[in-house]
Amino acid sequence: MKKIKFIYSFAFLLVVAISCTSKDGIDKDLSFLKTVASGNVNKAYTISNDNSGNVTISPSGNGVSSFEVDFGHGTGSSAMAVVKPGGSATHAYPEGTYTVTIKATDIAGVVATSTYPLTVTYRAPENVSVNTSQSVHNLKVKASADYAASFMVYFGDAVNEAGTPLAKGAELSHDYSLAGNYDVKVVALSGGAAKTEKVTAITVTDPFGFPINFDSTFITWFFGTFDDWGMQGFATVANPFPTGLNTSSRVGKYTIGHAGWSGTYSPLDTPLDFSAGKKIKVLVYNPDPSFVGKKMNIELEWAIGTTSANPWGAIVKTAFTTSGEWEELVFDFSTNAAIPSDAKFKQLVLRFDDSEDHPAPLGGSVFYVDNFRLTN
Repeated sequence: MKKIKFIYSFAFLLVVAISCTSKDGIDKDLSFLKTVASGNVNKAYTISNDNSGNVTISPSGNGVSSFEVDFGHGTGSSAMAVVKPGGSATHAYPEGTYTVTIKATDIAGVVATSTYPLTVTYRAPENVSVNTSQSVHNLKVKASADYAASFMVYFGDAVNEAGTPLAKGAELSHDYSLAGNYDVKVVALSGGAAKTEKVTAITVTDPFGFPINFDSTFITWFFGTFDDWGMQGFATVANPFPTGLNTSSRVGKYTIGHAGWSGTYSPLDTPLDFSAGKKIKVLVYNPDPSFVGKKMNIELEWAIGTTSANPWGAIVKTAFTTSGEWEELVFDFSTNAAIPSDAKFKQLVLRFDDSEDHPAPLGGSVFYVDNFRLTN
């Protein structure tokens, strides 16, 4: 009996000795970690509405030590980001549809992969503003708009026009080959499919210069007047006598002023160039037989391109020879030897019968002019 008690006592001591070789509550068995897998992995998208394409992705999940976000767009290191719990990653997307992949790694190193769809849609530009400025046949265009990435400009003077790109803050310059009415279309581009258009109607005028033909609707005719009594006048009117040498639809109506020095003046956008000829021919209709023999003046001023031309001395006077029909008067400036062949003049002056003043009824009377041209 004593021998059996001794064996039991030895066995008890052995168990106690073995149990005391490790600290209480600690051992090397980590198998339980395999049961601590991450859960409830999710994402939150914050999509910008300023057409930058920026999307902020904020992943979340239980028991996750880190996230790897594959944006579904881009290459290399720019196509993904590692995010800590509670963090986020931002990526700029073009407009389109994408698949975002999130890999969640738990503390045991177990990876759970989830995919999420993402659609990025750009908004249409707003508050489109178009600024145009013109100089004869040249047009300059600027544009601005909220949420616009860039612009496309259509000048309206070509069939199947492809459009010209216009960057934000930049300016386009365009030359029209013909005068006319045009619709200039500016398209504000979002960077995606959305766009906003604005159309501006413009009129391109021909430069005021020779030849002068009043039928053109795209020239701003200017014949300023000077007189002491205010009788002098000039206007573009329907041709009251569309017969003979002149059947054009519109002509110039010259109203005679009171003073002998009365007349009209016209600055020329395109200077009159004597290298192309020194004779000016004009169609004139004189309705009054008493005007026959009286002279019309053509005077050229503001000489440029030469120092020897007298800017105030280029004057030629030619008399009416008939009344009641259109006739052609020739003003030959080649007889003025003081005018060099390369002279150019920037102002045209018309006067009538400058030998004396014109009290009524001569003052206030009219005659008609048309088709000024420079020839040899």
